[in-house]
Amino acid sequence: MRLVMASANPNKAAEIAELLTDHDIEPRPPGLGDILESEETLEGNARLKAVTVCNNANVAAVADDTGLEVDALGGLPGVRSARYAGEDATDAANLSKLLQQMEHVEEVARTARFRTVAIVVLPGGSEFLSHGVVEGSICTTPRGEGGFGYDSVFVPHDGDGRTFAQMDADEKHAISHRGRAFRSLAEQLR
Repeated sequence: MRLVMASANPNKAAEIAELLTDHDIEPRPPGLGDILESEETLEGNARLKAVTVCNNANVAAVADDTGLEVDALGGLPGVRSARYAGEDATDAANLSKLLQQMEHVEEVARTARFRTVAIVVLPGGSEFLSHGVVEGSICTTPRGEGGFGYDSVFVPHDGDGRTFAQMDADEKHAISHRGRAFRSLAEQLR
């Protein structure tokens, strides 16, 4: 299936392309401005991005939205994960804010999860939707050079004690929220 990428985040787009290898994935249309993620849920934002790109390109569009939910912070940053430190925040600024807010949280209370909603929207409005979740915890200092976003502080419970940033792409995809969501989506598309 021919799919157009809705994400403008190059790291996320690369991960999605690695996970949907059975499909012909094209980059986001040039000239398409930022899509304001104004919805209150991950599913709403994923759908908004996919519908906007599908309508613009008149081709099936693939999108996702992902949030880190930290229990000690009442589920924050959640749907605002990419904008946690402000609208134009960098990954480093978001990570710094998270670690600052978690500074006095005991290890046993540092539980968290990554949640991804993946969607393909077809011209005409039909859609395929899937979810992926991975439970874990937030470590006190960043570890690893790979990944992006909060990967350097997230230790998945299904792993071996390393952060996502310490894993290679295949190891991460095997257990990650995005890997789970896009494997499920790929099954639906078959």
